[in-house]
Amino acid sequence: MFGLLISFVTLIIFLILSVKIIISFIKKKPFPKKMLIAMIFGVFLVSSIYVYEVYFFTFDDIDKEFIQNGPGPILSPTEEYTANAYYEPYGGAAGGVNVWVEITKHHENDNKKIIYYSDANNNILLDWADEKTLFITNAGPYKHNSMKLDVETEIYHDRGLACRSWLMMNEYETCYQK
Repeated sequence: MFGLLISFVTLIIFLILSVKIIISFIKKKPFPKKMLIAMIFGVFLVSSIYVYEVYFFTFDDIDKEFIQNGPGPILSPTEEYTANAYYEPYGGAAGGVNVWVEITKHHENDNKKIIYYSDANNNILLDWADEKTLFITNAGPYKHNSMKLDVETEIYHDRGLACRSWLMMNEYETCYQK
């Protein structure tokens, strides 16, 4: 929301600057340097917010205040991993629900990591294909975001933010997105 406000203010400043530049050329008035500096600062702020949102993404931003438990816990065949799904409602009455799947690795001090994040559909199921491959069914009448993931090397983020994140690039070998 803050980024949208900064973008709007920068756009207004740009329009005012454009009008003042045209007036300064027509009436031979001095160039509006302060307005140019304000616009450059606004562009810098908007760019910084964009870079931060896209390239510094982590799953820590998930709103865990209103989480709901989904399918799970589901133990892997060798009982080395446990898979749990969680729901994150967003947007109030007209909003929707996101789903994420968290893997707990029992042989490494119960280390947890999120391997799947997407809009939730009507049918969410977790099923182990083998000891390290989890099949996540996320199907609905209009779209399917189902994936088969190697829990050690692959992740899925439907909007691709985890795939572009500089902070998360060492946590996976392959990242899938819609």
